[in-house]
Amino acid sequence: MPHLHVDSFKKIDFPSKNGEFTFNFLAKNINHPEEQLIAAQIDDEEFFLLSIQDEGKSLLKTDKLSRPSSTYLVHQALLSYAKLSGMDILASNVIDGKKNMHLDNVTALKDIEYFASNFPTDKEVRIEVGFGSGRHILHQAKNNPDILFIGIEIHRPSIEQVLKQISINNLDNLLILNYDARLFLEQVPSNIVGKIYVHFPVPWDKKPHRRVISKRFLDEATRVLKVGGQLELRTDSENYYAYSYETFISRLKVKLQINKNQDIAIVSKYEDRWRKMEKNIYDITMTNEEESEPLHVNDDFSFDIKQNDHAILASLNSVIRKFDEGFIHIERAYNVDNEDAMLFRISMGSFDRPEHLYVLVNDTSRRYFPKPPLKSSANLMAHKILNEMLNG
Repeated sequence: MPHLHVDSFKKIDFPSKNGEFTFNFLAKNINHPEEQLIAAQIDDEEFFLLSIQDEGKSLLKTDKLSRPSSTYLVHQALLSYAKLSGMDILASNVIDGKKNMHLDNVTALKDIEYFASNFPTDKEVRIEVGFGSGRHILHQAKNNPDILFIGIEIHRPSIEQVLKQISINNLDNLLILNYDARLFLEQVPSNIVGKIYVHFPVPWDKKPHRRVISKRFLDEATRVLKVGGQLELRTDSENYYAYSYETFISRLKVKLQINKNQDIAIVSKYEDRWRKMEKNIYDITMTNEEESEPLHVNDDFSFDIKQNDHAILASLNSVIRKFDEGFIHIERAYNVDNEDAMLFRISMGSFDRPEHLYVLVNDTSRRYFPKPPLKSSANLMAHKILNEMLNG
């Protein structure tokens, strides 16, 4: 996690600008004054930096919930605020270097709104969930130029490594998304995907609710796969294989192919290691035989704007509301410095796939920060309840 260890946190006048970065406001945790959020912006991208007192140390670091996909931007924003405020840096793991030329030129990294608003449908789509080093998806994209590949990954160094390879190899049929694959599938139109690759997902033996393979995931995969399309699971974990097989076979109707230690055209560096260790590799391939109904998601995430009642807003801290499909949890509340506003850190949506983001509330506007949640049925219901909560 990029961070600066500083002598003490120093506040600036908001808003202020240093180079390409604008720092718009400061938000203070109402229950934990040692935690403060600094709203940073470059062009249209917004995110928070986090100032925190931790065991006698003053740290300035990136906020996990809102940080941008580019690690370079995070590093530069931390250094920019430290310089603007005049803080003395005692220790740092932040690199003050030039942006990688390959990353500067590549346009393959997309945000979720790109897919949610206008999903590309002019050619067959193939999706890889958790591409890691990128060996497999890069090989597939190079050898199938007429197919659009979408790689989903949450490990940022892996993303930047693959983006560099996309630039070097001039690939125009591979898009990258830093997002939760389980939520992403809900934005994919029905019947357009040829293959979904789930190769060596994290087993999550102690937290099975975090596994990619689930009944809901298989429902969405079946919907987005075209007739004859396939979902390929590949794992070295016997426990994950057994769990996944039971999840697949519990479906009312399913066509499966099971393989063990099958050779494929390209393998990851981890698979190379596991083969040397003589670990077994398990494959489950599900072939879709059904044509699904078109995807329809209506409504939006607009708020009713009313005069703020700060007593009501402050009382929402730590409140949880549940409904059949999911929940809304206001985890933390912040006062926005020098503004008649409050900020809430929330989790919302389905129980097994919640989203985590912020809501900025003042007398003239209410908006999600940095971006609205996805248009899923659970998120829309959670939004409706949140709207009512904010208005008392």
